[in-house]
Amino acid sequence: MRVDGATVGEISEGLLVLVGVVHGDGRDQAGRCAGKIARLRIFEDEAGSFARSVLDTGGAGLAVSQFTLLADTAKGNRPSFSGSAPGPEAEPVYEAFCAALAGAGLHEERGVFGARMEVELVNSGPVTIVLD
Repeated sequence: MRVDGATVGEISEGLLVLVGVVHGDGRDQAGRCAGKIARLRIFEDEAGSFARSVLDTGGAGLAVSQFTLLADTAKGNRPSFSGSAPGPEAEPVYEAFCAALAGAGLHEERGVFGARMEVELVNSGPVTIVLD
């Protein structure tokens, strides 16, 4: 992941986690979500079953703040982001989420909150899951 041409976060094997924070989210939700992500069994074992977590594989987590995940497209053609927490409310929750990933034993890298980032992904599988 790059900001202004400089690499700010990079992993090889693991999870790209797009983090959206809504009004009312807090450190408790961030910690629970990070723990769930670290332990979620979404990597295949030798038999091809989803039986391994990113912790089991020795993978890492790359966390990217992403308020646009929370777009409301119910009305018209322009998405509304009114459900997203504003930066001063969302940033501490994002930081708590990243810290909780590390606290769960996962090597974590992160983007720059609020920055325009260039994110590259090679999605092996692909497996994409929304956690709420």
